[in-house]
Amino acid sequence: MIARLLPSALSGDAPRSRVLAVLLLLLCAGLLLAPFLFPGTRALNVAAKICVFIVLAASYDLLLGYTGVVSFAHTMFFGIGAYGVGIAMARHEGDWLALAAGAGAALLLALLLALLLGVLSLRVRTIFFAMMSLALASFFATLASQFSAFTGGEDGLSFKLPALLSPATRFLDQPFLGVDWGGKLLCYYLVFCCSLALFLLALRVVNSPFGKVLQAIRENDFRAAAIGYNPVLYRTVANCLAALLACAAGILYALWLRYVGPDTTLSFAIMIDILLMVVIGGMGSMYGAALGAAIFVVAQNYLQDGMKLLSGALESAPLLAALFHPDRWLLWLGVLFILSVYFFPSGIVGRLRGKH
Repeated sequence: MIARLLPSALSGDAPRSRVLAVLLLLLCAGLLLAPFLFPGTRALNVAAKICVFIVLAASYDLLLGYTGVVSFAHTMFFGIGAYGVGIAMARHEGDWLALAAGAGAALLLALLLALLLGVLSLRVRTIFFAMMSLALASFFATLASQFSAFTGGEDGLSFKLPALLSPATRFLDQPFLGVDWGGKLLCYYLVFCCSLALFLLALRVVNSPFGKVLQAIRENDFRAAAIGYNPVLYRTVANCLAALLACAAGILYALWLRYVGPDTTLSFAIMIDILLMVVIGGMGSMYGAALGAAIFVVAQNYLQDGMKLLSGALESAPLLAALFHPDRWLLWLGVLFILSVYFFPSGIVGRLRGKH
């Protein structure tokens, strides 16, 4: 039965590589069983962040990889989702209705802004769209910092979730299978299940006739227009869908962190991270977005620890120990990115699928 349902769930987009299929299976199983396989607050935080950033990277790949549109406003939509929940819950702690209203308002605002941005700037060269999106994202980042009465300014907002999702809630008095069964665990699986559903939705979109038209527009918009498709309309719809997915990712991130601030959602550094995730995994592939996000988040959180161990093991060679000092982890992260682009010019998924 699973063999019948799986192709439908994946929208007919099979991995087409045994290695890729194994990697995706390991990623899915690792995230599903993360609370049991990797006990500890830090590991669970990393797993939840991977779930969120898979959706965020997939939403950006829908624009860049499938439509050929470069946008710098993705962190804005991500931040709108997070702030929508944060502002609502900071004023109505523990209220499910406030949570739903904040999420709904954030999604609606993201949709309207994406529609406005697309209508105004996608009729001209895509570089103009990139500049417009960058200006709008910068405006929202400044707005979040300045309107401290609503957004908490640079300090951000901390808030409480409904009791069912609160870390203080306990469903069992004692740990079972080595895990505390409480609100934190439920919140993690809420993030995981929603992220999985959103990723499968994105996979369905890009493998639908609509997704095929987007790829045709990416390859040659003049030919697509010649056979009756309106590139501006399709790009605008793609921009709206990508914005809604990014906003949903922001909502999930805020639920997990129980905090929202400019540095966690609106920083331009996050925009660069998303771009790196898509490039490392492989543009034009939702599976690439998933693998790229997982690899990048793990490297961000554990590369410094690995370098600390390596530096300690090389104490007898001071020069090498200094070269691999943990404080230089960003340098080596950059080196790893350069190597990945050099050896995998079409991304990890592109190489595994035999594309060069």
